[in-house]
This record gives sequence, structure tokens and C-alpha cells, in this order.
Amino acid sequence: MARTVYTFMAVTLLLLPGAVFAGSDSGLYVGASVGSSQLDYSDNDPDFGQVDFDDDDAGYKVFAGFNIGLVPLVDLAVEGAYVDFGQFSGTINNVGGNDLEVTGWTLAGLAGAKLGPVGLFAKVGAIDWDGDLDGSFGSGSDDGTDPLYGIGARFQLMSFQVRAEYELFDLDNVDIDYFSVGAAYTF
Repeated sequence: MARTVYTFMAVTLLLLPGAVFAGSDSGLYVGASVGSSQLDYSDNDPDFGQVDFDDDDAGYKVFAGFNIGLVPLVDLAVEGAYVDFGQFSGTINNVGGNDLEVTGWTLAGLAGAKLGPVGLFAKVGAIDWDGDLDGSFGSGSDDGTDPLYGIGARFQLMSFQVRAEYELFDLDNVDIDYFSVGAAYTF
């Protein structure tokens, strides 16, 4: 009886790593992340005067994509997301009380390497953004479509994935750095 129990335990332990790390290499995935966004902007604007924003805030992102999975050890995906960078405070002509909120929709291509359950990836794409300024002088808005770049790492456990990313959003003359941690599920 003891021999049967030991044999069962040995076989289970040998097969467990394959089952734990087996997941879908391709298909639709959805996920969300939370992180910290940093905006650092200083300029002498002809319409507003001296504008200074150097602030960070909590942000979030909801994303969906399709992992193509045609080549072993290589991740190729197309991903779309909605990102909310939070609210940044700054001064205009040395007067505080100015808040800037930036949100956007993104579309990016991802390419990376699968190293077992761990993977590294890079992304390049575009963001269609909208910025709303509410300040001591009044309010205003601006929008545009600009590039985004990113790098990240992921850990896959079956169809569940945990990922960490750094993304740079190059909005006109304003850069927003976004560090995030999130999770995704592949169908």
C-alpha cells in the first residue's frame, strides 16, 4: 500500500510542472493593470505664460488583445487598451490650483520572447488621447494621436498571466511615464 502511495506521489510531482505552466500560447486575452503615472512638463506658452507640471498620480488600464502564437518561443500580439493616467497638479504663471486629467485609447503591437513561464516583451503603438485642464484661469481641453513605447515582463500560470510594464506616452511636447502591474487571462 505504501509503495502505491509513493508511486502516485512521484508521478503527480513529475507531471505537475507541465500542467501548472501549460497555458494557451495564442488567442484572445483580457486584463487590467494599476500603476503610477508621471508627468514632467515645463514651458513658456504664448497663450498661458509659464506652465509647470511635475506630478505623479495613480492610474489604471483595461486592455484586450490577441496573441498570434505562430512561432515557438516568440510572442506576437496586437493589443488595445483604455488608459486613465489620473490627475496631475501644476502651476500656470506661478499660480497653483491647475489640474490636468489625461485619458486615451491605445493600439499597439507586441513582440517578445517566451522563456518558459516567464516572458519579456516590447510594444510600439499609438494613443488617441484627450486632456482636460481645469485651472485658476478657466478650463480647456486638447487631444491628439501620438506614439507610445513600452517594455515589460510577464509570468504565465496556465491561462492566467501576471505582468509588469513601463510605458512612455509621447503626447505632443508632453511625456507621460507609466509604470504598472496587472493581470490578464487568455481564452
